[in-house]
Amino acid sequence: MRSMHARMPDVEQRDAMREAPLDEEVGGKVRIGYAVELAYDVDSPAEFIFNLHAARTAQQRVVSESFAVTPRVPVAVEEEPDFGNRLARLSAEPGTLAVRYAGTVEISHVLRNPRDIVPLPVGDLPAATLRFLLPSRYCQVDQVQALAWQTFGQAPRGYAQVDDICRWVRERTRFQPGTSGVNTSAVETLEARQGVCRDFAHLTIALLRSLNYPARFVTGVDYGAAAELGPPDFHAYVEVFLDDRWYLFDPTGISPLTGLLRIGTGRDAADASFATMFGAVRSGMPRVSFAAADDPAAGVARPAPTDLAVSTAAS
Repeated sequence: MRSMHARMPDVEQRDAMREAPLDEEVGGKVRIGYAVELAYDVDSPAEFIFNLHAARTAQQRVVSESFAVTPRVPVAVEEEPDFGNRLARLSAEPGTLAVRYAGTVEISHVLRNPRDIVPLPVGDLPAATLRFLLPSRYCQVDQVQALAWQTFGQAPRGYAQVDDICRWVRERTRFQPGTSGVNTSAVETLEARQGVCRDFAHLTIALLRSLNYPARFVTGVDYGAAAELGPPDFHAYVEVFLDDRWYLFDPTGISPLTGLLRIGTGRDAADASFATMFGAVRSGMPRVSFAAADDPAAGVARPAPTDLAVSTAAS
């Protein structure tokens, strides 16, 4: 999970995304392929749960995919009911274990003028969104609520306020690999003023929930990150429920919003881990790769920045 700066697409792509009138809801479509390779040394019999499979939603279609394990062992892939995450479960004996997932997704975007998006009062929110107002393991809403209201509480509610919170987190938090761990929380990131993408997401989510915005944690890959920042990696970003659907926000600024594909969704990283191991296991660095298609005849364009609000999920 890399730095805060995005590799910008060419001018033609950027202008094409901005040609749509800002007062109209429009559609956009991208097709992104990605692959993940993981390697483990297993010291004793162990169980694994992987959340690498691309999510299947009304607006993200899985065009193709494969999942391979070496040595070959039985694998069960199932969709968990709370968030729709597609989990691959397997058992491994002592030795080495290699896992490779490859998938291609086609994502249809809802693009709207941010000025037309009206946040709902808590009393009108759909019941399914209410859990995303509450504190969770890594997002201690109760401990940042006073700061959130003091810093942002006087601003008008809406998309612009959410965007301002993302920018505030981005500007005050230094992206620095190795300064946080899997148990780092939003409060610890607030105090340390540094971290990686999951830390940016957790702090942003905690602040947003403090201001009564349903906010959730989403995983994907860091499409669009500058090459000089290192090899491709997993990525974490934020969704906020506004008006009648979930909208995408990336507090790190790594990726254009239209380049954010969906793997896992949850209250925070505890619900959307890429790999969970039960047993004595040592892991190596993951290898991630991805590419986007450019197929105008099929209505598919490469992801590019846009001034419009972007949504890939209604629920």
